[in-house]
Amino acid sequence: MFKSLLRSSSIPLRTLAGPSTSAATVSPFLRTFSTATPQYYKADKDSHAYKYLHEKTPVETKFTEEHEYVKLYDDDSALIGITQYAAQALGDVTFVELPELGTRVEIGETLGSVESVKSASEIYSPVSGEVVGVNEHLESEPGVLNHDPTVEGWIAHIKLDDPKQVTESETLLSTEDYAKSLEED
Repeated sequence: MFKSLLRSSSIPLRTLAGPSTSAATVSPFLRTFSTATPQYYKADKDSHAYKYLHEKTPVETKFTEEHEYVKLYDDDSALIGITQYAAQALGDVTFVELPELGTRVEIGETLGSVESVKSASEIYSPVSGEVVGVNEHLESEPGVLNHDPTVEGWIAHIKLDDPKQVTESETLLSTEDYAKSLEED
């Protein structure tokens, strides 16, 4: 069905070729495309989150029962994303909706969403604060969530109202408790 839809389209397909020998065909109906060889990007050392991903170590990492993680840093900010378990359950991610910079979020509010070939899922904020960074790379390469959701696949960087909402939370799970919850599923 998919191939017949593309063939019947009167809109021409474009072929992209990069420095490698692979080429990809892009349809205007698709949000993403894949190539014969995996394409990886280089981290921008001037990017907002580079220091959090490569130069800083989280003070603490917690998890939600909805398979999101919170990486708390010593400047009272946190990176939010989905866990490897969630990424595998979703399947091939095709689209990521990110929050707007400067948006205030409260615990339990929708932070964004992830769409895959299997389903769509809302991402709920496990913390309260202001969105000070988003992973814009996910808009053009949503598949990063499939191969590296906990490092390069972070979704939002939030300046926390109070770091105790992470360290003293009764709803966020430690690494050990999260692992136990996965065994129970």
